[in-house]
Amino acid sequence: MADFVDGTAFNHEQGHRARKLFAAVVLAALDDAIADDKKYGNGPEQIARWARSRDGREVLSCAGIDPNERVVSGLMEFVARGVRTSVALSREESERRQLQERAEAA
Repeated sequence: MADFVDGTAFNHEQGHRARKLFAAVVLAALDDAIADDKKYGNGPEQIARWARSRDGREVLSCAGIDPNERVVSGLMEFVARGVRTSVALSREESERRQLQERAEAA
């Protein structure tokens, strides 16, 4: 019984690692689309094409993201903003956005 529990815990942990790996691929695809947007002006279309492709849907699914049109439009909006993923995920950027939202609400 203990072996079964250990094996299940190991498989669960492996699943989390795999999901994080695929999430990193999604973030890299977003960064590539942002770079394309700055260079060629077609970033949102690029990420939409990727997300709707078979490979893109597979990667999104493996990352734990449901590959539907709502997600595709969200990815396109993110790319259109032009903020790199490393910056968008930083604490400073999060605090700056919160301050900006508070100032707009007041």
